[in-house]
Amino acid sequence: MSSVKLEHVEIRPPEGVQLIIGQSHFIKSVEDLYETVASSMPRVEFGVAFCESSGPALVRHEGSSEELEKLAVEYALKISAGHVFVVVLRNAYPVNVLNRIKNVEEVATVFCATGNPVDIIIAETMLGRGVLGVVDGVKTRGVENEDDKKHRREFLRRIGYKK
Repeated sequence: MSSVKLEHVEIRPPEGVQLIIGQSHFIKSVEDLYETVASSMPRVEFGVAFCESSGPALVRHEGSSEELEKLAVEYALKISAGHVFVVVLRNAYPVNVLNRIKNVEEVATVFCATGNPVDIIIAETMLGRGVLGVVDGVKTRGVENEDDKKHRREFLRRIGYKK
């Protein structure tokens, strides 16, 4: 009889670092994700790591920043689930690259795109490990009021996402 072990992996990005965590299906993903992020916008710094799911089962990695590439590898090793990829960004938000990443032909799903601390919920069986889901951020505390709406609108304009 087989069993399933559940655990969570804590990913705590440093200030100013954004994450995109997803699942792909082919070793070529690491190079395609690198090319996608590199061509998305100027001055983006990033690292990409991909958990190979067969053969030598290595974490494959690329990046434009040695620091962020190492961080992506660290997070991928913590997750250690087949075909999972981690993109770590600086000088960009996930919104700047997310649709392009989702359009990479090997990408099957995106679990999260955030700058928040996240917990990755993992299931481990005799076969290996898989991501069941992601806890992204804190529990909802209420509903915005008019002051909160004003603050949201001002914030989006201050960072250049609305005019």
